[in-house]
Amino acid sequence: MTRINGYTIEPEANLSRAILSEADLSGADLSGANLTGAILFGADLTEANLFGANLIGANLSGTLLSEANLTGADLTGANLSVAGLTGANLTGANLFGANLTEANLSRADLFVADLSEANLSEADLTGADLTGADLTGADLTGAIVKNTILDTNETFLS
Repeated sequence: MTRINGYTIEPEANLSRAILSEADLSGADLSGANLTGAILFGADLTEANLFGANLIGANLSGTLLSEANLTGADLTGANLSVAGLTGANLTGANLFGANLTEANLSRADLFVADLSEANLSEADLTGADLTGADLTGADLTGAIVKNTILDTNETFLS
């Protein structure tokens, strides 16, 4: 249970279209929450649990999501530009068409994540695990892929 501005936010909460810009939600349990179209610009979700959360079309630009659990989360079309996702767990997450321009995904776990049609231009994927991830149509222009694992036998070393 998390409290923000006097309100209690619990797992599976309906926060569709909520405006939570710059909110401190670090360590919050938002597993299964509906955050469709929510505005979380500049919020702190460090170590938050967003397991299975619905973040379709959410604005997470500049949001801190370091070490957050986004396993199985739906981030279809979400704006994660300049977001800090260092060490985040995005296993099986749906990031179809998401904007990850200049996002920091270093050491992130993107095992079997759907990154098709995602914009990863200028993103930092240093040490990220993309084993089994779908990168069909993804834009990796200028992305940093040093020590990035693409498959169990492939690693970007550039």
